[in-house]
Amino acid sequence: MDIDAFDFKLPKHLIAQKSVYPADKSRMLFISDNVIEDYITLDLTKLLNPGDLIVVNNTKVINSRVIGLLNLKALSITMLDESSEGIWKALVKGSKKLKIGDEVKLPNTLYINVKKKGERGLVYFEVHMSKVEFIEYLNINGELPLPSYIKVNDKNLSEINYQTLFAKNYGAVAAPTAGLHFTENLKNNLCNRNIDIVEITLHVGSGTFLPIEVNDISKHIMHNEFYEIDKYTADKINKTKAAGGKIIAVGTTVLRALESSMKGDNIKPYSGNTNIFISPDYKVRSTDYLLTNFHLPKSTLFILACAYAGTEIMHKAYKHAIEKNYRFYSLGDACLIKKANL
Repeated sequence: MDIDAFDFKLPKHLIAQKSVYPADKSRMLFISDNVIEDYITLDLTKLLNPGDLIVVNNTKVINSRVIGLLNLKALSITMLDESSEGIWKALVKGSKKLKIGDEVKLPNTLYINVKKKGERGLVYFEVHMSKVEFIEYLNINGELPLPSYIKVNDKNLSEINYQTLFAKNYGAVAAPTAGLHFTENLKNNLCNRNIDIVEITLHVGSGTFLPIEVNDISKHIMHNEFYEIDKYTADKINKTKAAGGKIIAVGTTVLRALESSMKGDNIKPYSGNTNIFISPDYKVRSTDYLLTNFHLPKSTLFILACAYAGTEIMHKAYKHAIEKNYRFYSLGDACLIKKANL
């Protein structure tokens, strides 16, 4: 399938630059079969039924962006993950200035060394700390790696929420943004209607920054991301499905994790990596609804949404969202998608 089938024109003014407060008052487009309706996130309590189950991602974003100095020249470094013991993969603005063996000074006089260089700004640094120690260091000395399309300034920084209500397990370099729409108020309202919430972990990785670079999407190679589903959550999902309840994935990360753990008709506990790519030739089996944000044209995330609901209806829904001035991307509004019988 050609990548151009997933293109659309998005006015730049619709790219959200700050969060909505309270988050459950953000707008939500409901896409069910061929019907498109306008709601707010708080309306989840009306659209879902007692006995349904919501699955969220409890990953927490590391303060992974730091300023490094190479001979007094500043470099913006976003640490992505530990590729092997003591070696961290990073995206570096100004990476051309670096060569193998260079020593880079980070805040609080921590020195790291260039071990290897990759393409498109990727640099591998030798870090003389354990993974846990370095994450602790980054959380103290770094800042949240907000996407480049969010233009941060002193005025809007205080109006940006980039950690979800459920965030607890450090390991992500980008937020699972569908979860940003949840508040204690919404959580309590759902609980009062006997709509439970369970958690999985998928650490959003470096691939979230990378575009598709092939015309034929079947040739796209998806990046690896670590995920974990424990026995309690797997059992809860399977019992809900068996009882006729609906499963709602909060975010593409949750959907990818659940699909990666499907064995027959059930979810199995698992801890490891997934590189699953959900595109329109893929049949989703794990969930009944997907709550997600509005995504980039030609992105793996928009392609996933098209696989879930159908390409034609998703283009129609996005056209409606643009005409109605919905807010797009990480800090934007949401859409609740009912899985189509494709």
